[in-house]
Amino acid sequence: MKYAVVIENTPQNYSAYVPDLPGCVATGSTREEVTRHIREAIAFHVECMREDGEPLPEPKASTGLVEV
Repeated sequence: MKYAVVIENTPQNYSAYVPDLPGCVATGSTREEVTRHIREAIAFHVECMREDGEPLPEPKASTGLVEV
């Protein structure tokens, strides 16, 4: 499955979260680092859900850019 990931550049670092997996978050000092960390966080989150017998949510969120 592929989940949408939101990456934000904060004054201190980068942060990321997965709208379809509440609580699945990561931070990093660079965009590359936060991308690596969120990938690991998703894998861990999914593994824990499977171990607990919880169904995995279908990816529903999407991303896009809007020009104004």
